Amino acid sequence: MDSKIMAAAAKEYGTPLYFYNEQIIIDNCKTLMSMPNAFGLTVRYAMKANSNRSLLKIISSQGLKIDASSMNEAIRAHLAGIPHNDIILTSQEAPINDELKALEEMIKQGLKYNICSLQQLYNIGDFASQNNVTLAMRVHPGLGSGESATRNTGDNYSCFGMHLSDIDKALEYAKSKGLVFDLVHVHIGSGGDPAVWQSNIDHELNIIEQYFPDAEAVNFGGGFKVARMPDEKSANIEELGKYAKQRIEEFYKRTGRKLKMEIEPGNYVITLSGFIITQVIDKKRTGEQGFNFIILDGGMEVNTRPLLYAARHPFYVVSKSGDLLYSDLDKNFKGTYKAVPVGRCCESGDSQSLDSEGQSVPRIMAEPEIGDYFVIGGTGAYCSSMSPMNYNSHVQAPEVLSTKEGKLKVIRKLQTLEQIMENEI
Repeated sequence: MDSKIMAAAAKEYGTPLYFYNEQIIIDNCKTLMSMPNAFGLTVRYAMKANSNRSLLKIISSQGLKIDASSMNEAIRAHLAGIPHNDIILTSQEAPINDELKALEEMIKQGLKYNICSLQQLYNIGDFASQNNVTLAMRVHPGLGSGESATRNTGDNYSCFGMHLSDIDKALEYAKSKGLVFDLVHVHIGSGGDPAVWQSNIDHELNIIEQYFPDAEAVNFGGGFKVARMPDEKSANIEELGKYAKQRIEEFYKRTGRKLKMEIEPGNYVITLSGFIITQVIDKKRTGEQGFNFIILDGGMEVNTRPLLYAARHPFYVVSKSGDLLYSDLDKNFKGTYKAVPVGRCCESGDSQSLDSEGQSVPRIMAEPEIGDYFVIGGTGAYCSSMSPMNYNSHVQAPEVLSTKEGKLKVIRKLQTLEQIMENEI
């Protein structure tokens, strides 16, 4: 964490500010692209993690393709220069009328459509049959794993994908239309237990063997655990790849079918490249039996993950001159000040340190002065793309990239108040 360049970015572009390190993104892409595999590997970036056009271009330049979660995401990816045949659409949407026509046009240009429900299949069935389009299917496996219940996408509390109880009906309809599923996909959740991710490999291969004789590729999803805090451990991409490779080779020996492997990480690509730079604007204390509070000029409207998931992020305290005064990730810094960093929203949950019950949890750090910078790490994914940016009419923060050459580049301008209101009548 280069505190000097972050302070320089804050001085030039203001705070709060999303800050990304290009070299970290490139390094993470290379790690994923070198994942062990048996008969070929496709890495797709789950662009819902962060959809900024400049970041999509960097990631695409490293050989990654795109996993889009909505038609608008697919359109944004294409507008960023990514060809349709490098995009798969895996969505809860069930387009009809003009939206269906737009989807069909994208499919004609090469977009891969990942069927997630019977209704989606019925809507696209005639078109796919008439145009000899092969489809993918996301299967609901009945098991899942995530860092929280809201990030578990595979068990009975989640409705993502075609449930196994609907598979026979889907395949019967597909057969009547002459449709082929050449890719099978299962995603069980974000940031879950790597052991469960491994078990999903066996489960998905069994599903393919039982139901999908035409499948040429298997997508094991993403959700690789990323360690933000010192007591956390990131997923071992090498070991997960070796396990998948072994199981796919065993599948080949058993069936004579060579399956290409796909994965679709979002967090792993970009989480640790991102920082949110805020400034300390006030300090308060709630009495002798209460807490110290540091009031920042950016809170839940720039990072809602603590409120949504009780997620923890590393904190850094940086002086106005750019000196690093404290880092959660460096044992050489011994904090003595116990405080809760909060934002400026009129919302009691606007805290960057919350437990699973929504209660603020004080953290140890160095005591910042008003005007110092407070940096929140591990915010490259699911922060800019997911936060309630206009709550209390706060404007959307700008995004700045620190390029691999060490230059600062604005990749999204600061929103204006007029832009918030421009569609109001």
